[in-house]
Amino acid sequence: MSLASGVFIGAAGGYLGSLMLSRRMALVAGPLGHLTLPGIALAILYGYDVSLGAFPFVVLGIVLIWALELRTKLPMEALTAIVFSSSVAAAFLFLPIEQAETALVGDIGKAGPGDTAASITASLFILVAAKTSYTKLVLINISEDLAVSEGVHVRRTNLLYLLCIALIVALGVKVVGGLLTAALVAIPPAVARNVARNMRQYAAGSLLVGAGSAAAGVVLFQLTGLPAGPLVILVDAALFLASLALARR
Repeated sequence: MSLASGVFIGAAGGYLGSLMLSRRMALVAGPLGHLTLPGIALAILYGYDVSLGAFPFVVLGIVLIWALELRTKLPMEALTAIVFSSSVAAAFLFLPIEQAETALVGDIGKAGPGDTAASITASLFILVAAKTSYTKLVLINISEDLAVSEGVHVRRTNLLYLLCIALIVALGVKVVGGLLTAALVAIPPAVARNVARNMRQYAAGSLLVGAGSAAAGVVLFQLTGLPAGPLVILVDAALFLASLALARR
């Protein structure tokens, strides 16, 4: 169960990350991952799936940051820091210290049949949505005016994109916890970019690296008993270092 969940979440994270990296948004998943900590804490306390607890807090955080930006005109970085640090502080007021590891670095090993089915379904939604919107989002990244002239509905496409980001962050906390979600979407496309020769190879490579590193991390977790989340990220980091050698050639 944990292997299937990890592979699908890793694939979705890598593929969506190829868009996020191109739009310089890969690190956005880090602060959003911190925003999930109160939801994760509530899920742990009341015994339901951490992704279900995380998702509404991600959406709430995005809406809150957006509303504060309109109201205050402060930089997005400052508002994000205020909101995510406040959420972390709130989480640790009522999160049992013995459960902190699950919140911070994930625990994919606890995935049951229902959790696995939900994770696979949500991951497939992200993959399909990102695939159908990929060209539109690339065009928007180049020029919104050009995208509008080509008939792209910019607001609707960006809203779907933000929904996919919120979903992958909520799913990612199951695999790598609230601290490491940025790596889940940032490293696989970085690996793919080092070795890909065109956009198609870049997108496909990001998906394969994401799925492969998640699978390897879960297998290592099953063999060693070490936390799966850090193992997934370390596999990603090793692949990135290997890709540097290939890039030089």
